[in-house]
Amino acid sequence: MTQLNPSFGDLLRSWRNRRSLSQLSLSVEAEISQRHLSFLESGRSVPSREMVLRLASQLEVPLRDCNVLLAAAGFAPVYRDRPLDDPDMEDMRRAVTAILTAHEPFPALAIDRHWTLIEANEAVGPLLAGVGTALLVPPLNVLRLSLHPEGLAPRIENYREWRCHILHRLDRQIAQVADPVLADLRDEVADYPVPVDTAPWRAGPPNVIATPMRLRSEVGRLNLLSATTIFGTALDVTLSELAIETFLPADKETRDLLFRR
Repeated sequence: MTQLNPSFGDLLRSWRNRRSLSQLSLSVEAEISQRHLSFLESGRSVPSREMVLRLASQLEVPLRDCNVLLAAAGFAPVYRDRPLDDPDMEDMRRAVTAILTAHEPFPALAIDRHWTLIEANEAVGPLLAGVGTALLVPPLNVLRLSLHPEGLAPRIENYREWRCHILHRLDRQIAQVADPVLADLRDEVADYPVPVDTAPWRAGPPNVIATPMRLRSEVGRLNLLSATTIFGTALDVTLSELAIETFLPADKETRDLLFRR
């Protein structure tokens, strides 16, 4: 039977195994004895609040799951979880908008941990011309937009390479955070049919250092490189899970097209 409320020890062991660390390795990094760590995992010892936070830090546990660890150990959550429309998050919303606007005329968007669109700058709009209306109904998922046959997929010239890049990113994210919603999303987008007449997968030339998205758009053929920005010092769950996805020109022709738009 599935344990609905796993103990702190079970959660700790799960995160340690997910990070491929032995008890000895984690105990050395956390500066505690292996015996004490073993007792914490077995439930023979009860952790202090500070010990929970120390182990979570060493295991790079996301803030949301750090709160779960604290609750399992009998402590109140440390990190607040407020939606972006909370009045206390107004300054952060403004900061996100300012970052997105600063990237214009290059496309940029803000997404949450499940790749749901939070906000986008004006440069994103022209890229979505021709996308099926069902995909544009909130909540809008940017991975569905990218890989769905009624989304950008038919206009992505290197669809197979871009799909491989997206699935690889999802695999890494799932390995890091063990989110079942992401696992379901990965299964969904992996099952999308490949658009008709899609070019075969080709490895890039030796001098290529990143996978671009080569997209036919209403402003012309764009060659875009994606980059991700996160708030590395976040102490709020929502902010820690927010990412800024930017698409930068991979060549002069794309740069000129975007500046002329």
